[in-house]
Amino acid sequence: MTGGPGWQQRADVVVIGTGVGGLAAARAARRAGRDVVVLSKADTGYGATATHYAQGGIAVVLPGTDDSVETHVADTLAAGGGLCDADAVTSIVADGYRAIAELAGAGAQFDRDPDGTWALTREGGHSRRRIIHAGGDATGAEVQRALDHAAAGLDIRSGQVVLQILRDTDTVTGVLVANADGIGVIHAPSVVLATGGLGQLYRATTNPGGATGDGVALALRAGVAVSDLEFIQFHPTMLFAAEGVGGRRPLVTEAVRGEGAMLIDSRGASVTAGVHPMGDLAPRDVVAGAIDARLRETGDACVYLDARGIAGFKGRFPTVTAACRAAGIDPVRQPIPVVPGAHYSCGGVVTDTYGRTELPGLFAAGEVGRTGMHGANRLASNSLLEGLVVGDRAGAAAAAHAASAGGVQAGAPERGGHAVLDRQTLQQAMSRDASVVRDAHGLQRLTELLSSAEERMISDRAGAEDAALTLAARVVAGAALARTESRGCHHRAEFSGADPGQARSTTVRLRDSAVALEVPAGVAS
Repeated sequence: MTGGPGWQQRADVVVIGTGVGGLAAARAARRAGRDVVVLSKADTGYGATATHYAQGGIAVVLPGTDDSVETHVADTLAAGGGLCDADAVTSIVADGYRAIAELAGAGAQFDRDPDGTWALTREGGHSRRRIIHAGGDATGAEVQRALDHAAAGLDIRSGQVVLQILRDTDTVTGVLVANADGIGVIHAPSVVLATGGLGQLYRATTNPGGATGDGVALALRAGVAVSDLEFIQFHPTMLFAAEGVGGRRPLVTEAVRGEGAMLIDSRGASVTAGVHPMGDLAPRDVVAGAIDARLRETGDACVYLDARGIAGFKGRFPTVTAACRAAGIDPVRQPIPVVPGAHYSCGGVVTDTYGRTELPGLFAAGEVGRTGMHGANRLASNSLLEGLVVGDRAGAAAAAHAASAGGVQAGAPERGGHAVLDRQTLQQAMSRDASVVRDAHGLQRLTELLSSAEERMISDRAGAEDAALTLAARVVAGAALARTESRGCHHRAEFSGADPGQARSTTVRLRDSAVALEVPAGVAS
């Protein structure tokens, strides 16, 4: 389909997404004096972002503690399975306290100890108590509230579905958008992707309904590389639901284990004993793998998190308590039934630590971006940290690019069809073949199914999401099949451990509508 858009507008910077990365970027771009438009596909802001649902907290090195940037970096690298970019980790971690202090200055209220200092907890993979939190276990909700309040006055628009990143040969020129007024164009020299993750690839996830891989798909179609998408983190302790219940499920924050809760099976035996020196506080990939192995061994539907020994549980973890009680469980008196659930994409659109992609004018921040911070497995509570730091930097960089680029004029967008697989079919297949443990047979079966997707024209949110999910699934399946080892949160049943020759990331591009893997030397294809 060709032809001019139905409506046209202009801005200096377009930000797509209203979570931590998006609002941090939008605020930074506005502070720099740019005309900023923020687009959200949701019809309402409340509960639309993954940020809102984050429980545990934010990992940050506070002055005057026994912690250090070097120790936080070391913990992050250890969790990342050899694929973190050490320079990127150091850059982001070192900037963490500044970003948190700025957020607090904007009104975020973090929990405090009796002496008035920020209260700290510990989570899996951390060697220090460095996790600040709010509302006990409602950190994300408080971060979102503070950012929403601080973003007052920004041009934030709901019900906006971005269909395409527009570009010329060398740079971004705007976005193609569908809304209640039809399909139109916002001309802009800078675009920031802050669309979140892709948890809706699976039947059950901790992610909200909008986590459909939109930014990954938009970037790929604009000719930009993505990387590390085979590394999808499954949170070890998602609240178990009866068979057949899908959609977003509550997680039980890792901080519950940090305060002493134990993972046990139906017989009362420890799930992680002998698996890792840190036991229940091992990195997430280790704990999720241990749970999956125990469930395969016993045939049980879930394991249990025994938090009955934690004093004052309801006050410390009100969100978890409410979720458990809504499911008919009293966590003070009963072990909590849990299973691993799709939670976080460690990979995404390739950027530097300022959110810059290889396409001038296109930036990415938050879960959609891949800075090299997380490698093969994200360290708990590093996500909000990265979103704040890189979001702020990306907004400033986008503003600077817009100032230097001057006016842009997007040509008429070329719109063709996109491969779309029925969402329920896709989610069932991904949950079966690309979950905590994968194997070649399942991944090949998944690839064949995805190749049968039909081409459709996309003009609304449901269609755009299904097309994005289909493309993201193709990338995950291809990268997971190519990586013939178990590393981080990518577990291959045929390969028990990591292969030193595959300790490199795989880059993926879209070439003539085909997913093309640029596999580094030493990585099997």
